[in-house]
Amino acid sequence: MSSPVLSLGRTSFGDPANTGNLPTLEEAHALLAEWVPNDRLRLHMKQVGAVMKAWALEREGADERTAQKWELAGLLHDADWEKHPESHCRVIIEHLESLNTDPAVIHCIASHGPKYFGVEPENTMDKMIYVFDELSGFIHASALIRPTRYEGMDVKGILKKLKTPSFAAQVSRDDINDAIGRIDTPLEEIIQFIIDHQKDVQ
Repeated sequence: MSSPVLSLGRTSFGDPANTGNLPTLEEAHALLAEWVPNDRLRLHMKQVGAVMKAWALEREGADERTAQKWELAGLLHDADWEKHPESHCRVIIEHLESLNTDPAVIHCIASHGPKYFGVEPENTMDKMIYVFDELSGFIHASALIRPTRYEGMDVKGILKKLKTPSFAAQVSRDDINDAIGRIDTPLEEIIQFIIDHQKDVQ
């Protein structure tokens, strides 16, 4: 059930006439610098953006322009969280609509937490941001408590931590399970992909 506070109250975003209109990566990073003072939150969005782009290129056979859509959705999905937690997603969506951004990017952002925002992931890009969001943050939290950070990190260790409710308790295991249930790729494979593609993001 959607939260009455965060639910967006709609499932259609942007104007189809704006398909193909994308902010540049420079503009996206400038927005993050302005909207997100918290370095760790900014890093989270950069990591999700990097993993989204890598998945589009390596697993979906996307061209660079399509991969940029995936990256932008990852980069901007939590852009309003720090300053507008009570209106999370609504503020960044309305901002992107005002910039005439491709509606696929906006819908992807809107669908990254279906039970919160009331927007179901419809396509592969939507489903993957939902998959990557919580897991990316969880894996990074796991890296932070390791002396060697990402070096030597393995899937088995992440799976063990996922079964430990007290570790990174704010990360919803239910959301992770729901997201994984919507795709055809095993959890173990997703974890390894995230480790490989976000470890060097700064």
